[in-house]
Amino acid sequence: MSAPPKTVIHASHEEAEAIRDAVRHADPASLGMGRAHAELKHVPGLVELLADERVSGPIYDLPRPITADSVTRWVTENQARRLAGEALLFVTLDDHGKVAGYSHIEVWPERSAAELAGAIRADLQNQGQGGRGMAHTFGWIFETLGVRLMCLTAALDNVRSQKGIDAAGFRRMGERDVVKPDGTTRASVYWEMTRDEWRQRHRL
Repeated sequence: MSAPPKTVIHASHEEAEAIRDAVRHADPASLGMGRAHAELKHVPGLVELLADERVSGPIYDLPRPITADSVTRWVTENQARRLAGEALLFVTLDDHGKVAGYSHIEVWPERSAAELAGAIRADLQNQGQGGRGMAHTFGWIFETLGVRLMCLTAALDNVRSQKGIDAAGFRRMGERDVVKPDGTTRASVYWEMTRDEWRQRHRL
């Protein structure tokens, strides 16, 4: 399960409520073409996407085993958590309407913080799309949801994600043991970045 950042920010009640409201009203289309809130109609496409270990293998917080039932629960839980202002689950649809990727944003309003996880279909990997999309989503999280801090993790052997996160300017802060849905743990590289650091890097 996702854990809040190591760095502790205490958001005011007003700030936390503004973040919750931003999550509830987040428009996936503002992230780009083909983005949509994950709905039950997307479950078969998500199962097909995540059944590919090249896609899901490095990601610790996915429901396992990947089945129609487990993915249905995952989608339903995140729909409820969106209404609570605590999480977003987006799908990315290709030109044929098939699920080509997903983004899961965990939000801690009282900590003014968020974490991003996601993946794209295997045939779209290593084409530069993942890195560009990830960087765009980082900025969207900071500016649209209004959080002041983001944390990220990646498996120790997930070199591709590590390079993308480093390139985006996140600061490595050692390792973190993340808890998988089955209760086991996995050591991961851990990063953080503040909104001010992001804005300075991109001169916003």
